[in-house]
Amino acid sequence: MNESLSSMIVPGVLWALVLFSVVSWALLLIKSSQYLRQKSQNNQFTKAFWAAPDLLTAAEHASQYPGALARIANSGFEAMIVDDTPRTTQQLANTINRADRLERNLRQQIQKERRALESGQAILASIGSTAPFIGLFGTVWGIMEALQSIGASGSASLETVAGPIGHALIATGVGIAVAVPAVLIYNFFLRRLKMASATMDDFAHDFDALAQRSAFAIDRQAISTKRTAVREAS
Repeated sequence: MNESLSSMIVPGVLWALVLFSVVSWALLLIKSSQYLRQKSQNNQFTKAFWAAPDLLTAAEHASQYPGALARIANSGFEAMIVDDTPRTTQQLANTINRADRLERNLRQQIQKERRALESGQAILASIGSTAPFIGLFGTVWGIMEALQSIGASGSASLETVAGPIGHALIATGVGIAVAVPAVLIYNFFLRRLKMASATMDDFAHDFDALAQRSAFAIDRQAISTKRTAVREAS
């Protein structure tokens, strides 16, 4: 049983590292597609948003376009169209003044978008930090087996020692080869995440300034009617 287990350790380590490598490159493709799609969607939305003649048209664009910035703008308009008139049955969320409610909605939506962009990066970080140690474990186990075999055979010639130990060192090399791309991919997307977050923060700041400049003067009933029509059409 022990010999059977020992013969499976090093191959198991190598196959695990191969799986980690496949996951890393798959995440590179998936995350690249995600960021490219979001960039295209944001560019289309911002072009339409800032070309809108009024807030009502901008709100219509926010409900129609996909993308992170469109969802951020949509959350901002949701905060602006809440009725502030006193009511006997009023939700606690509506008791917050409109400026604070707008800031809260924008901040919460940005956090949601960040979490969506961060998906998969923890896996890359884990692969980059653990792959060398997994490879080292396979090497140590392989060397231990090699030394036991050498001791059992009673031969300590260079040919007898170098072959098994050199074979065991392959696991460490593979572990490093898997870890380096994972770390590079992680750092690349970490940079992209920071850039995307800065873009969302800038847009939210501009949106807040636009809302305050207009003194939140927006036709709530018209927006609700527009959005209902868009949902029915879709």
